[in-house]
Amino acid sequence: MIAYIFPGQGSQYTGMGKDLFEQSDLARQMFNHADEILGFSISKILFEGTDEELKQTKVTQPAVFLHSVISAALIENFKPDMVAGHSLGEISALVANKTLLFEDALRLVSVRALAMQKACELVPSTMAAVVGYASEEQVENICAEINDETVVAANYNAPGQLVISGTLRGIDIAIEKLKEAGVRRSIKLPVGGAFHSPLMEPARKELAEAIHQTHFSVPVCAVYQNVSAKAETEPDSIKQNLIAQLTSPVRWTQSVKQMVADGAAEFIEVGPGTVLQGLIKKITA
Repeated sequence: MIAYIFPGQGSQYTGMGKDLFEQSDLARQMFNHADEILGFSISKILFEGTDEELKQTKVTQPAVFLHSVISAALIENFKPDMVAGHSLGEISALVANKTLLFEDALRLVSVRALAMQKACELVPSTMAAVVGYASEEQVENICAEINDETVVAANYNAPGQLVISGTLRGIDIAIEKLKEAGVRRSIKLPVGGAFHSPLMEPARKELAEAIHQTHFSVPVCAVYQNVSAKAETEPDSIKQNLIAQLTSPVRWTQSVKQMVADGAAEFIEVGPGTVLQGLIKKITA
């Protein structure tokens, strides 16, 4: 069975998608349609913009989504047996398995990006990658000990690679405690806020409203969602998991293991970069 997987924020690069735009009429139509839906020329920023412009959340998330969905649309005889996406990539996956129409999904991505940006501005917060720990429980317990600040495990990316998320002070305390506990390395990430943590609650509420107004179809194949890490085919469950995702951890390791258990023999990454391929090698090793 072939599993198609879709990357999240952080995979973007300047000039991405220009080759698709130049080589395909369908890609041109989709980029132009996206410009109309978003109300600004995302294609111009993608092809000619600076790294700084591309780093804006309102640009980054639609940009990665567009590259992924257009790339999938250009694959001949595209028939996934199962799909999954990392964080934002989950919405790309839901277009790939026909749960969402392209236009509806892009509107949701735009709402998600702007809502997350606003939530980031409310409380100074960040994320940190933790490497070389004894167990996931060790990291979770250290986060749970920090009572007066918000710090949680946010991304289970691969064995030995966990990302924590929280307030600036909370992350600083956690890094110190992890060091004392003998954890090899904890590095702050260049992100705008504490994604996949309770600090995203205002964004979750805003996204929930948009999701409830959007039609979700019965998919052509299962999506393995970040929140549940199992095959989902029921539109209402898919909706609830997509809403919960903003304040819940991304269970990528668990999702990939479940996909393998359910028969995934090949993983094809669709979109910018190859970050997920690297993670999958570690998970399936």
